[in-house]
Amino acid sequence: MNLKAERGAATREKVLTIATRLFADRGYDDTSIETVLQESGLSRGALYHHYAGKDALFEAVLEATEAAVGEKITEAVRGADSAETALRIGLRTWIRLAADPVIRRIVLIDAPAVLGWERWRAMEERYSFGMLKAALGATGAVPAEFLDLHAHMLLAAVNESALLVARGGDQATAEAAVEEFLRRLLRTS
Repeated sequence: MNLKAERGAATREKVLTIATRLFADRGYDDTSIETVLQESGLSRGALYHHYAGKDALFEAVLEATEAAVGEKITEAVRGADSAETALRIGLRTWIRLAADPVIRRIVLIDAPAVLGWERWRAMEERYSFGMLKAALGATGAVPAEFLDLHAHMLLAAVNESALLVARGGDQATAEAAVEEFLRRLLRTS
């Protein structure tokens, strides 16, 4: 990689790190481009060279966060002895990850509002939701024609559980509830 490309990559990484922290701490609405510029030491032109605006910067932060979540879930399910076990492990891992204030704020709270549901779901399809749908399909518990519907419903239930836990609930209780929900879903489908 040439020096100019390396510097560009380093600048993007620096801005993403700063923006991730700011969006997580303050939320999208209360994070200004000016604050990102102050903390990064970049000029407005340099920032806009990499990101067209606040929306594009948020989308890049979300994409990086989703990719990191996907990597952690993939690592957690590695070596699972069945599709059902992988699904359970993946969902438990997601609940634990969603308790992280950065993930909760960026992925679950701000992303649907900032991107709109359709763009947010399209990104989720490439990451968490896509993994969930594939894992649920691999269990064979849901007929193919109902897979998308079941996956949406399962994700909604798990996301709501994660948000409840993140707001002061009991992590172990939420994980047990999700386990029981999955047992029932996979047994009765």
